[in-house]
Amino acid sequence: MVAISTLLQAPIVRTGLVPHTSAPASSAHKPPSSKDIPPVTLTNIQQVNPAEFKPYLSQIGTLYDAFQRAKGSEEDGGAQLFKRDRDVEKTEIFTELLEKSLRKQQQESHGTSRPGFVSGLAGPIVEPPRTRRRASGTLGKRGGSAVTPLSTIPSVYFEQDFHLENPRTFDVVSERSDVVRPRGAPTDERRGSDGSSAFFGVNGRKALATNAILQEKLSWYMDTIEVHLISSISNASTSFFAALGSLRELHSEAADSVKRIRGLREDLGQLDREMAVGGLKIVSMKQRRENLRRLQGSVEQLRRVIDGVGRCERFLDSGEIERAIDSLEGLEKLIAGEGDASLDADGTVTLGRHGELVDLRKVNALGSVINGLDLLRSQVGRAFEGRFLDALLGDLCRHVESVPHRDTLQRWGAALQRARGDHTRQPSTIPVYLSLDRSLRSDILSSLSGLARSHYTLQASIAYREAVLREIKILVRRRLPSSNDDDNESVMSASTHGGRQLSQQEKSSILARNLRNLTPDAAEELIVGIYSGVGETLRRLSVQVKVLLDITSGIRSPPTSAGMRASPKSPPVATLNGYLNEPTASLSSSESIQEEMHQVLDLSSLLGQAVDIAQTQTIKILKVRSEQTSQLPLGRFLRYFTINRLFADECEAVSGRGGMALKNLVNSQIKDFALYMGEQERQRLMQSMERDQWNAKDFGLEEERLLSRILQGSTMDTDAWGKSSRVWEDLDEVEGGPEATNGERVAGTNSAGVRGGVQTAIIDEQKFILPESAMAVLRGVEKLESFVALIPSMNQEVGSSLLDYLKLFNSRSCQLILGAGATRSAGLKNITTKHLALASQALSFITALIPYIREFVRRHYSSSAPAAGGLMAEFDKVKRLYQEHQSGIHDKLVEIMSGRATTHVNSMKRVQWDQQSSSDVSPYMETLTKETSTLHRVLSKHLPDSTVSMIMDPVFASYRDQWGNAFREVQLVTELGKKRMLRDAEHFRSRLSKLDGAGDIGDMIVGIVEAKPIERREDAKADTAERKLTEGIVSVNGDKSSGGEKDPPTNDTTSAISGVGK
Repeated sequence: MVAISTLLQAPIVRTGLVPHTSAPASSAHKPPSSKDIPPVTLTNIQQVNPAEFKPYLSQIGTLYDAFQRAKGSEEDGGAQLFKRDRDVEKTEIFTELLEKSLRKQQQESHGTSRPGFVSGLAGPIVEPPRTRRRASGTLGKRGGSAVTPLSTIPSVYFEQDFHLENPRTFDVVSERSDVVRPRGAPTDERRGSDGSSAFFGVNGRKALATNAILQEKLSWYMDTIEVHLISSISNASTSFFAALGSLRELHSEAADSVKRIRGLREDLGQLDREMAVGGLKIVSMKQRRENLRRLQGSVEQLRRVIDGVGRCERFLDSGEIERAIDSLEGLEKLIAGEGDASLDADGTVTLGRHGELVDLRKVNALGSVINGLDLLRSQVGRAFEGRFLDALLGDLCRHVESVPHRDTLQRWGAALQRARGDHTRQPSTIPVYLSLDRSLRSDILSSLSGLARSHYTLQASIAYREAVLREIKILVRRRLPSSNDDDNESVMSASTHGGRQLSQQEKSSILARNLRNLTPDAAEELIVGIYSGVGETLRRLSVQVKVLLDITSGIRSPPTSAGMRASPKSPPVATLNGYLNEPTASLSSSESIQEEMHQVLDLSSLLGQAVDIAQTQTIKILKVRSEQTSQLPLGRFLRYFTINRLFADECEAVSGRGGMALKNLVNSQIKDFALYMGEQERQRLMQSMERDQWNAKDFGLEEERLLSRILQGSTMDTDAWGKSSRVWEDLDEVEGGPEATNGERVAGTNSAGVRGGVQTAIIDEQKFILPESAMAVLRGVEKLESFVALIPSMNQEVGSSLLDYLKLFNSRSCQLILGAGATRSAGLKNITTKHLALASQALSFITALIPYIREFVRRHYSSSAPAAGGLMAEFDKVKRLYQEHQSGIHDKLVEIMSGRATTHVNSMKRVQWDQQSSSDVSPYMETLTKETSTLHRVLSKHLPDSTVSMIMDPVFASYRDQWGNAFREVQLVTELGKKRMLRDAEHFRSRLSKLDGAGDIGDMIVGIVEAKPIERREDAKADTAERKLTEGIVSVNGDKSSGGEKDPPTNDTTSAISGVGK
């Protein structure tokens, strides 16, 4: 049913009938439930075999194919070949045949089930009576009769998924009829409107076996479809028969053409047998004669090739590689058939055109000869390669040996100064590595010519690259110390080895030991020699590569037809004459050679690889000597750092590679050296302070230079610090050279003054008398600052070291002076006022120096450094510590003098004033005035006036209180006692009134004594007894009295001050 509906779609569209697009009847039908559908007890529905449709398809298929061909012929205009009446006649014949066929098929279908509709239904099917249909011919002739439209057929038959075995589909098709009447169910026979009888079940449904109307409908549906099929086929029959007539005419024309072609072939065969065979035989004989002549010439050509190979071998054995390559090129042209090779009197090969030559390169017999020529060419190329390498490597070695190390280092130093912005005009000279001898250029030119002609440019370039890298390694190893102990072994130690060869591990161990045992001078010479040699090699290498590329840019390749075969590695060249004589030669012929050499000798890659090899070798050497490097003197280490920096900058300038491995190693060594140097300077300072006798020392010329550098370092780095970077000069010349100031002082300092016969240091017009310890601090600070000036990256580490260094001096000076440690370390008997004054001067000197040190550190910090602010604050803290320490020394002096005054007051109270004295002045007063005068004299000698006043004012204030009270408490009973006390007071006034800060204390004491009354002896005794009783009570309660001063500590500065006048 599906196939029939598909065929009917197109005719429906052509006839203008309404297509079946309405919803199927089953869509409006309410699906039955399980209770509504009676159980089916029939057998399974028989499946129709598709083979049953083959007879129908075979009949209708032939007609359908004829219909398609006729339709195509109608479109091409084939229907015009037949007349109208003939078309009508054929159409009627075709219609009757089709109708008979359909009728026969319909009769057969009444005896069997119709596929797709009622096949498989159980029980006998009663065939409803039907009227005989009209013949299709009659229908076709009655064009005016109406055709039943397809819309009368339910749309369920035209659905794509039509399956009669589907219960719902079957229910719609059978119009809800029962397939089998239930047993025992009462039946009701009724008559239809047409007079037919039908049985109805209990549920009102018709029985399918007795439903004649339904069977008549199905038959009517089939007839309607058949009528539409006949109508569609009848419409297409005209084009079909038109095409069939055209095909028959074409067949007759083709048969006629075949007959004529057969006759033409017979005529041509006869002509071929009579004329063409004889002419071809003549032509074949002429060609054979020509081939024999060419064969004879080729044999002669082959003989000359074999002779030429022997000549090439003789030239190569005798070392005449130029003649060998000439002969080789002639042979290649001879084999290629481009010229003749003949030997002149001088043995050279001349190319000519004697007769016609043949290209022998494809001859199998010459395969070994061609391979031999390739081998000869490679041997010639290796010979030219040897010349090429000898010329270039020899030039490298001669250049390295001819340039002094000092010149190389000076050139590097000038480049560093220019990089820093120092544009000091220097004599303009062309570097030595840029000068190229003409003979070298000529040798390179001839070598490149031979390499290009022998197709060996690529191999020679690779060999040159490898030889250069190997030369770099040899250059480093050549300067290393010996890796065996042959020079140091005795006969006995050599015999213990048994003459065996040392292993590689043993050699490495011996080499490392010898490197560690090198002196600083020898180690520096080793590094300078390696670095300068590598640097000059790199510079000369860059010049050589540029010259090679320049020369190859003028080499022209020969015509592409020359030579044996195209070389996969290097294009051949014929001559270099074009480089000198033909400047207008095309660049395309030389681009291949230059590009090939540029790829192998890529300058940046080659120099970068050479730098990596050199730095890898030197890093191993520097690692072995890391411990010795960190313990070098400051000057040596700064030179070591500068040499490595210059070498790294030179490598980066030449190759573009910074050499991070070398820089990281040197940076780690710098950190180790900074720690080592800081610790060494602290040890030196402690040793200097422990040995210091704390006497005033002359501030000499060397100390003035150090102080000048430190003061100037707050604004700029002095030239003296930069001398260590002049590695091209000897270290003795640098250290012993004239100072940058040339005898002039830096702004802010003056010539050393003289104070008390001692040369003093001056900072901001303030003079300082210093001990040896302060000068040791000056030397240490200058060393640390000079280290930072050349290596600013270590500013933070060295800044911390400077802080520790200053803190160490502060704490150690406190231990040695205030703690009297100098009596044990330096052997001092006691700590005197002079020691305290010099300690105060040293502290004041460092306090004045700290701002300059702080500015130096801040100046070398980058503005964005996070630790800069914290480090600057630490310097301020250290400065306050020094000021507090200095104030403590001043307070200690005041405390000592106050204690001495208390002791003398107690002595005065024990004096018997009424007794006659042998001296005019009492011993206590003479000692007091002497100690006070000595204190003032020592302080005035070592300290500035302002500091002296700061110390003496509290001392005299203490005197005013103690001595005023002491003289008021003494009771005089005789005039003699009053006179004696008055002499002491006048002595006090005469000796101390001249001192700064004394004021009117002398007049006050004299006034107190003069105003004292003379009391009676009884009252005086009573007062004396009462006073003694009071003093005894106070002494028992722990008050400070004369009895409390009897046992002072032996090492305290209070007891040591007893030697203040010494």
